[in-house]
Amino acid sequence: MKKILNSKSNTLYLYTFLILSLELIFKALMFHEISFINILYTFIFSMPIIMLLSLITNLFREKISKIIFYISIFLITFLYLFQYIFYRLFSVTFSFNTLGLANQAADFTNIIFEAIKNYFFPILLLSTPLIIIMLLKRTIRFYKLIRPVRITGLVVFLILVLLTFIAMQPGKEKLYSAHSLYYKVNAPEKTIEKLGLLTQTRLDIKRVIFGFEEKLVVRGTNGMKVVVDDKEKKIKYNVSEIDFNQLAQNESNKTLKSLYEYFGSTNPSNQNDYTGYFKGKNLVFILAEGFNSIAVSEELTPTLYKLSNNGFVFNNYYSPVFLSTTGGEFQATTGLIPTQAILKDWKGKQPKISYSLGHQFNQLGYDVNAFHDWTYSYYERNKTMKTLGYEKYTGCHNGLEKEMSCKWLPSDVDLINVTTPKYTSSDHFMTFYISVSGHAPYNFGGGNSMSVRNKNAVKDLKVSEKPKAYVASQIEFDKAVKALIDNLEAAGKLDDTVIVITGDHYPYTLTTDEINELSSYKRDGIVEVNRSNLIIWNNKMEKPIKIDKVGSQIDVLPTLLNLFGIDYDSRLIVGKDILSDYPGLAVFSNRSWVSDKGTYFAYSKKFVPRDGVEVDKDYVNNMNIEVANRFTISGQIIGNNVYQKILGD
Repeated sequence: MKKILNSKSNTLYLYTFLILSLELIFKALMFHEISFINILYTFIFSMPIIMLLSLITNLFREKISKIIFYISIFLITFLYLFQYIFYRLFSVTFSFNTLGLANQAADFTNIIFEAIKNYFFPILLLSTPLIIIMLLKRTIRFYKLIRPVRITGLVVFLILVLLTFIAMQPGKEKLYSAHSLYYKVNAPEKTIEKLGLLTQTRLDIKRVIFGFEEKLVVRGTNGMKVVVDDKEKKIKYNVSEIDFNQLAQNESNKTLKSLYEYFGSTNPSNQNDYTGYFKGKNLVFILAEGFNSIAVSEELTPTLYKLSNNGFVFNNYYSPVFLSTTGGEFQATTGLIPTQAILKDWKGKQPKISYSLGHQFNQLGYDVNAFHDWTYSYYERNKTMKTLGYEKYTGCHNGLEKEMSCKWLPSDVDLINVTTPKYTSSDHFMTFYISVSGHAPYNFGGGNSMSVRNKNAVKDLKVSEKPKAYVASQIEFDKAVKALIDNLEAAGKLDDTVIVITGDHYPYTLTTDEINELSSYKRDGIVEVNRSNLIIWNNKMEKPIKIDKVGSQIDVLPTLLNLFGIDYDSRLIVGKDILSDYPGLAVFSNRSWVSDKGTYFAYSKKFVPRDGVEVDKDYVNNMNIEVANRFTISGQIIGNNVYQKILGD
């Protein structure tokens, strides 16, 4: 080590300064609170990378060493800048699993530039270490290391690697210990918090290339006794006759074996007063681009206001962001939690989602259709729609462009008007829409024609331009929902049709302060920013049915299956029927969560109970285990095509 420090090259010091400075700044910007132990872990895990970079840089003569050094420091800085912007936009850090998920990445150009403008000062702060190094450019020395020094450096590198393994041993059985994050759990934000961004990036690349499967941990039951039948109380459960114990005994694959054991020991959700409430009715399900409760106004969006305050009214519903629209779509249509690795498997392996609405309504003999007023293959929907049972899927460039304008931004009103005649003549229909009029960027002159179209309607709104433009874009969606109702009524189908609307995510290109300009209460940027409306409405419902239980997008599918009286095994879906007695839980990308008893913030490890609620000492730990397992189960179901294996349909 002494030989390295005393060598004529000073790149080791510069790499150390750059990387540790970036790690500290990045942690402060992301997590706000930094513990000493996490700083120590980050230092220990960063030093082998720093040593290796310094050795590689100084293996060559001065000219080549300079090129390697400056390319390295620019790429490293870019990594931190890119990850920060990506996180601020999508509430997750970038994984190499994401490559290819959005095959029209250029469409995000305006959004990225807007994010750079919104977060200029954090970006400047992350750029400061690089700027300092460039100002010291004349003092940087490059000398080719002689053979003894190279050997000494390699030995030091190996010692530092060994130190990382030693550091992982204390408390390694804990859920989010350094050991668990390194070997068992794919929780990127947790890994960055404890081990650093460079280590997470290295793990991500390794897992993408060689594969990685999370392990189920001892399950928390949240104080519930496992039951599948309660004849004494005459309670029925949403279960099938699957013998999970037998499946586990006959399974040689360890992953599937543990998964079957888990299903067999978990609680199903109960049938309830609303089981079969809409049986036999038609369904129109809209995944609404950027829709959030802050857009609901009696004056400006009267149709959305009417539907949000009538029918089923969910007072504690969340639309968590998991990588833009594709994450929201996955949650709402599968009842599972998406990560970038899970989304990659969904699009690549194309497993059958047996309980999806498309498949279930196809089995009931309904006319099943899906429509999207943008490029039909975006997010590889030309593949994933089939996994959901939508064999008849039409979007721009596979037929819809012949009937309406597909120029950016298209109008959802046009989408509704040209498509409703395609299914309202059927006796029974189920239609899935993915809207687009509410898409960012939100402005009146830089790419949002829907905001411009409705600019006059929001001229008196006492908010800044971006929130005002956001509401204007949602006015177009409101008009589309009104057109849907009018068209259904004209076809004589309104009374027999259920309309379901959930947002894909909150309008994440607005800052939290801009969202709070429209919000009726102050929202934080981690949990409450995701609070929204779930609309489940039928014209014949006489009065609103208010539900206070916590729910989120993953709960939409099982809730609808129960409402339409469709048989399913609730143990096989991570989300749960919101109308059942199953404890409510909303899970967010950074593994924060909201339950019926309170809110847990993963970064600060702080649990805030609801007023008047007390929990036992094991509650938070059990819930963290439950959340971790929900991520793991979702990945194993998709990655192993589990529905096909179990249900065989």
